[in-house]
Amino acid sequence: MAIAQAARADEITAEVRSWLAEHWDRSLGAREWRALVVDAGWSYPSWPAEWYGRGYSRAESAIVAAEFAAAGAPWGALDVVSGHGQIELQIGANVLIAHASDELKAQLLRPILMGDLRACLLYSEPGAGSDLASIQTRAERDGDEWVFNGQKVWTTVGHLADFGLLIARSDWDQPKHQGISYFILPMHQPGVEVRPLRQMTGDAQFNEVFITDARAPLDHLVGDINDGWRVLRTALAFERIVMGSTGTRSRDDRRLPVGATIELIELARTKGRSEDRLVRQALAELYILRTVIGWNGERGAAVAARGGASPAASLGKLAMSRLLHTSASVADSLLGPSGTLYGPSVPDANSANVSLMMAFMNSIGGGSDQIQRNIIAERILGLPKDLSTDHDVPFRDVPKAPARLERRGSGSPSA
Repeated sequence: MAIAQAARADEITAEVRSWLAEHWDRSLGAREWRALVVDAGWSYPSWPAEWYGRGYSRAESAIVAAEFAAAGAPWGALDVVSGHGQIELQIGANVLIAHASDELKAQLLRPILMGDLRACLLYSEPGAGSDLASIQTRAERDGDEWVFNGQKVWTTVGHLADFGLLIARSDWDQPKHQGISYFILPMHQPGVEVRPLRQMTGDAQFNEVFITDARAPLDHLVGDINDGWRVLRTALAFERIVMGSTGTRSRDDRRLPVGATIELIELARTKGRSEDRLVRQALAELYILRTVIGWNGERGAAVAARGGASPAASLGKLAMSRLLHTSASVADSLLGPSGTLYGPSVPDANSANVSLMMAFMNSIGGGSDQIQRNIIAERILGLPKDLSTDHDVPFRDVPKAPARLERRGSGSPSA
């Protein structure tokens, strides 16, 4: 087995080096190079060969990444599309590969890899956050199109998105988990209005989205009609893998970052605390936690890549929340009184405070920490589920608050 794996690794290494020797040219424009990488299947080699990949394992994909890095060549869609890619690539594209029709894959996968399309998640609603199965956004067929009406909230980068990954209720006579379908919704149309939500950091990464008679072609259904909950579980698994790995680096990288600019180990040295036993213990615990999160992410990604939904993703996301909150707390302790300062003139304190505030995003988005604990308790520990009185009841008969949609321009809510 080991001999065969080594031979396979040598074969891939030789193939990548040969391809780079023939094609890598620093004078190429970024887009021209990106197209070469995408069409050769190197950009996401773990994808199927028929969909811009090579069918490689994660270990084999790591060989590709190492060879591109050694050559100084940009690799992968996230490398060449600076600043975005998590939603459309790590979530959207992987969901399309697992569940979409070949026609929809052909429409969207290459533009996503080329960085031409951005995406957002249209899941949560004002009355359906932790309980996504209670969504009331409607999907109705009208000839050769779907028509949607409803309201979504907490939509990250919705103001920049070209398409939304939308869950909507397509059958009100089925129980709430069974009457949901999963769609691709074009965002640039009159029936979609995006309004920003201001965060305590001063940024506005989240939005509320009002959907009024918005339309999508029939082939923008992902999976089967009324089978959207199964598709959503795959999507949530990928999302939790992303949120459970954000900020982690390879296991050989011993830095412990908070945010994007501050390193805890370096900060401890700067403040003369690197020999403090309690500080060293806190740093070691954070490093161990981050390393285990990396292993768990690989475990969850392997299941999600096969179209499944592993509860291991919930372990990683919950652990990442702990890592982010604890890292910011350790930074605050190391900074002392100066940690109370805020603003660009105090970069270390500013980074620590922004990181602390942003940690709550990981604790809430993609299913709150409390939801992850429920999933772990039920699906990993085998504890009994909470009692449910509406699990088998047609959704139209389930008691619920009326959906409220603020019509564009009117400023008044309507049913």
